[in-house]
Amino acid sequence: MRDLLRDLLKRIDDGTLSETSVIPWAQPVLSFGDIKNSKVATLGLNPSNREFVSASGAELVGQDRRFQTLDSLGLTRWSEAKDSQIDLMIDACSNYFRGNPYDAWFRALETLFSGAGVSYYGMFSSACHLDLVPFATETKWGELSTKNKMQLMEMTGDVLAHLIRKSNIEVLILNGKSVIESLQEASNTTLNKRVMPSWSLPRKGSPGVKGISYTGEISAISGIQLNRKISILGFNHNIQSSFGVTTKVKTGIKDWITQSANEVFC
Repeated sequence: MRDLLRDLLKRIDDGTLSETSVIPWAQPVLSFGDIKNSKVATLGLNPSNREFVSASGAELVGQDRRFQTLDSLGLTRWSEAKDSQIDLMIDACSNYFRGNPYDAWFRALETLFSGAGVSYYGMFSSACHLDLVPFATETKWGELSTKNKMQLMEMTGDVLAHLIRKSNIEVLILNGKSVIESLQEASNTTLNKRVMPSWSLPRKGSPGVKGISYTGEISAISGIQLNRKISILGFNHNIQSSFGVTTKVKTGIKDWITQSANEVFC
């Protein structure tokens, strides 16, 4: 973990990411939660800037802080970081759900997979969250230019593969169409699609937005072999941001994940 994190910090210092909207003073986020003990991981695009700043844009400090920054570690450049400071960054990732997690986002996700007997929370957590890109950006992912998105994916596509290779993760849960499309491209895999009528989002004057499930397996990411097959469970609705995701739809997705994940574990 130390070597991987040092490599990511070097990418910030050497200017590799200077044109990508990456927050230069914020640590890379390897994981949200303890990846070593997790057998399930949810997957997103990249860490929200709200993991580092308040609604007004001020850096989170004191008890509100979630991750380390140059300021919190007393550094002017990441290259100055000692092993003890690297360890503090790793601890911030592993102990994320024991501190001040962004519950408004993560609680909604946990509800969907809690039926599989795993959790982000607790002393012996068995689930974590990972991102395709480990860097928080000043601009939300959806508002980044296509060029910047491609740059970030190309520059950091190896990170997720290295993390999963060293973990015991068996299942990746994909929240939303953008994540699904990005992982398919990164893994050179086409997932199996199935229309789920009970997941349809109602719309006035139209049939509604179809709900679609995605299943399959991946064995490599960005050309890096994972040394095993990872089961994929995805759904096209983004639970936190898709308009009109009803309780009925969430329950349907939860039941599907519960059944599908338990089949993998068996």
